[in-house]
Amino acid sequence: MPELQIGDIAPDFVMPSIGPDMGEKTLSKADFVGGPFILYFYPRDATPGCTSEACDFRDNFAQFNKLGAKVLGVSKDNIVSHDKFIKKHELNFPLAYDKDGQACEAYGTWIEKSMYGRKYMGIDRATFLIDAQGRIAGIWRKVKVGGHVAELAKAIKALEKAAA
Repeated sequence: MPELQIGDIAPDFVMPSIGPDMGEKTLSKADFVGGPFILYFYPRDATPGCTSEACDFRDNFAQFNKLGAKVLGVSKDNIVSHDKFIKKHELNFPLAYDKDGQACEAYGTWIEKSMYGRKYMGIDRATFLIDAQGRIAGIWRKVKVGGHVAELAKAIKALEKAAA
């Protein structure tokens, strides 16, 4: 499958999800179309980098909400793990369980990794900004957590200006 590009129609997804004020629910791309949304992929709940990233989204949620943008985090951790992660860190957005890996495959985030010379498959920390029409407006791969959420806010503001 060719790598996704800005302007491509974002691949559809349907995943079990859990979030504050919604409980457990199946979410799809259709639930987010109509306004910009951030779809971010992360390796594991409760790891240092993933916790820092999720808390950064949490702390900036009001700003995204003001911009009309929704946030959805995706990993291969199950709903029970996601629920614990949400409660422990008081996350204010949903997390999706990519049980079969279809979303990771469609967005090109399931990749070969290497640690201490050992190769394995895992999720690449990546973020996709999807516009109101369901097209990819921004792609960040191999995300470094520090400053990433602020960069996304700037991109959403630029997207709003371009649409006006």
